[in-house]
Amino acid sequence: MPRKPRMYLPDVPAHIVQRGNNRDPTLFAEDDYRFYLNCLSQALKRYKVRLHAYVLMTNHVHLLLTPNSTDGISKVMSLLGQQYVMYINHTYRRSGTLWEGRHKASIVDAQDYLLTCYRYIELNPVRAGMVRNPEDYLWSSYGHNACHRTDPLIEDHEIYLGLGGTPDECSRYYRAMFENKLNNKDLEAIRYSSHCNYLLGNDRFKDKIERTLNRKVGYAKRGRPLRGGVNGQN
Repeated sequence: MPRKPRMYLPDVPAHIVQRGNNRDPTLFAEDDYRFYLNCLSQALKRYKVRLHAYVLMTNHVHLLLTPNSTDGISKVMSLLGQQYVMYINHTYRRSGTLWEGRHKASIVDAQDYLLTCYRYIELNPVRAGMVRNPEDYLWSSYGHNACHRTDPLIEDHEIYLGLGGTPDECSRYYRAMFENKLNNKDLEAIRYSSHCNYLLGNDRFKDKIERTLNRKVGYAKRGRPLRGGVNGQN
């Protein structure tokens, strides 16, 4: 079966998920997390891709990115993967596959889903039972987005900046969004779209993307079933 082509467009956000092979760990110690973020920072600058939200879990990562070009994200993930795998293999004297094939990707309708994706990503450690509150998890963008702690990796999206007139207001309104849990329909739509490399948005967004790409694309509506479930997703 041919690979499903990825959809990346300039200035259109994308939710990226990369998992360890066989769901095995890919980050083992604090130095690994720091090295991954350092590699990510270099790749983002080289290929002019903006990072809005992220979380590094023990066996997978989530990134919310906006590229300046159609191939920017692919180049970021390729360079990041090469550098990080070399580091892990050297550090732990291992060989073989680290990641589970190609990364998953879903372009996101910013108007309807961007801030929902922020929350989905940064709530991963809470859903996994690793912490009670997202601010208790060190390896995510929550501190920047919700607590006004500057993270040099993050470039605020225009929709995030629209939450308030000052950085403090943006952080305060953003924190307030976490007082309510994500509903199951949004959780299912985000999981389904990222797992299947579909776009995440409504019919208007789908039509716009199809006109831009000049081809039909699949997409995840709100509440779309997961066709038997997507096991292990946070």
